[in-house]
Amino acid sequence: MKIDVLTLFPQMFEAPFSFGIFKRAIDNGVVEIGVHNIRDYTHDKHHTADDTPYGGGAGMVLKPGPIFEAVEDITSKSGDGPDVILMTPQGRVFNQAIAQELSTKKHLVFICGHYEGEDERVREHLVNDEISIGDYVLTGGELPAMVVIDAVLRLIPGVLGSEDSAKDDSHSEGLLEYPQYTRPEDFRGWKVPEILLSGDHAKIAKWHREQSLKRTQERRPELLKKE
Repeated sequence: MKIDVLTLFPQMFEAPFSFGIFKRAIDNGVVEIGVHNIRDYTHDKHHTADDTPYGGGAGMVLKPGPIFEAVEDITSKSGDGPDVILMTPQGRVFNQAIAQELSTKKHLVFICGHYEGEDERVREHLVNDEISIGDYVLTGGELPAMVVIDAVLRLIPGVLGSEDSAKDDSHSEGLLEYPQYTRPEDFRGWKVPEILLSGDHAKIAKWHREQSLKRTQERRPELLKKE
């Protein structure tokens, strides 16, 4: 998979892409990630990427020109038609199903909005998708883009240490994950459930399912209604 990110603050992505699953995916050649400064596609000496909104109003709006040129440049070099995603509070709310959907794509381009957003023509004529990570507003689209990329990459074979890790995660099957335990068997008098020590894989699998259902019912009952 190839991922490109358009942002006014490329330095924000330096640390996340330097360790953990991001670095592992890059080092293993599973994914190629490019971070592009929107200001590099401006044509004035001040590298102006935003301007005041027509009709008045507070704040600044990202200009369409640099964003269009950046996507067109990326597309011309890759030779494909990427899925262009705008990170915006107005987009569809991100969930595990969307992560699964995006993990099947070959090339994703994320546009990180900032200020009061971007010129509407970016939304109307450039992007294929709009995604939000929740019903709240952040300073820009950089952190949401990192969240989406993280969730997507861990679903790609070869990224995680175990292929089964992602399968057991919360929301992977519409339920919250069951409780997990490790050594010591007895910690301050709190003991690991006996069933997990039994070695009976069928009974353990049944317990896992029961615990997932119970935890989902207690904490996120609305998820069960989707089943």
